[in-house]
Amino acid sequence: MHHIGFFVCSEYEPLDLAGPLSAFNQAVRASGVPTYKLHVISEQGGAVVGIGGLSIETRPYRKTKLDTVIFVGGEIAPLQASNNVAAAKVLAKRTPRIASVCTGAFILAEAGLLDGLRATTHWQYTAHLQTRFPRIKVVGDRIFVTDGRAWTSAGIAAGIDLALALIEKDNGSDLAREVARLLVVPYRRSGGQSQFSAMSQMEPESDRIRISLNFAREHLGESLPIERLADAARLSVRQFGRAFRRETGETPAKAVERLRVEAARMRLQDGTEPIEQIAVAVGFIDPERMRRAFVKLHGHPPQSIRRARRLNAEV
Repeated sequence: MHHIGFFVCSEYEPLDLAGPLSAFNQAVRASGVPTYKLHVISEQGGAVVGIGGLSIETRPYRKTKLDTVIFVGGEIAPLQASNNVAAAKVLAKRTPRIASVCTGAFILAEAGLLDGLRATTHWQYTAHLQTRFPRIKVVGDRIFVTDGRAWTSAGIAAGIDLALALIEKDNGSDLAREVARLLVVPYRRSGGQSQFSAMSQMEPESDRIRISLNFAREHLGESLPIERLADAARLSVRQFGRAFRRETGETPAKAVERLRVEAARMRLQDGTEPIEQIAVAVGFIDPERMRRAFVKLHGHPPQSIRRARRLNAEV
C-alpha cells in the first residue's frame, strides 16, 4: 500500500486538494484493492480553513509515515510561513517522492527543495516563482513537470493530470486510463501540453512591450532579431532588452521561441500539415530546430502531440 499525504496550509485552494485526492480514491475503487492510503496533514493537525471558508480536519504531519507528499496550493503567504517551510523540510527528508499542485510549489521552493530542478506552477505565478527563486528552472508552459523525485503541476485542475501521471507511474497505464474514465476527464493530457497561451503567460505591464509581442506573433514566419522588436516598441535595443526582461521574466529571443512553439503546437493539434511545413511557417526554418525547441520547453518532440491526440481519440 502506498501512503500519500496532502499537506495543507490555511487558505488552501479546495480544488487543488479535491482534484488529486479524488483521482487516488478512484484508483482504489477501480483496482479493487487498497492501492493507496490517503492522509490530509498539516503542520499542527486539527481543522484547517481554506479559501472560501471550507474547513478540513487534518493529522499532524509528524505522526504520519508517507511514500509521497503532495503540497496543496492556495494563498502564497501561508505556504511560505516559517513553520510550514520547516515541516516541508522534515517531510522531504523522510519521504521518497514530493509533489505540489499550483502554488504549492512555493513551499517547496522556500524550503530549497527545487533548487537546480525544473518545476512549474500556475501560469499566473511562473514569473514570480522564477524571480523569487532564480536557482529553479521554471518551466511556465507545462501542465506538470517531473525532475527526479520532485513532481510539480500547474494550477487547479492540473492537479488531476498530476495525479493521473503518478497513478500511471505507480500502477501502469491501464489503471490510469480507467481512473480518467471514472473522473470523466481526458487521459494523457500530457505534461508538456500548454497550460495557457504564451502571450497571457508573459503579461507585460507596458504598451510598448505588448506591441512588440503582438508584432512578433504577427510576423513569426520572418526573422525577428531584437533590433526589429525594439524598433516595433520604439525603444533602443538596450532599453528594450532591459524592459522586456523586467516585464516578462525572459529574454526576447526566448519569448519569440515560445510564441513559435505555441503556434506550431496549435497547428499540430488542429490540422494535418506536415511537420516540415509547420516548422517553416512559424519561423523555425527547419524541423530539427523546432524539435529542439519543443524538447527544451515541453520535454518531448512535436510528434508526441499528434500521438497524444490519437490516443485521446481512442478513449
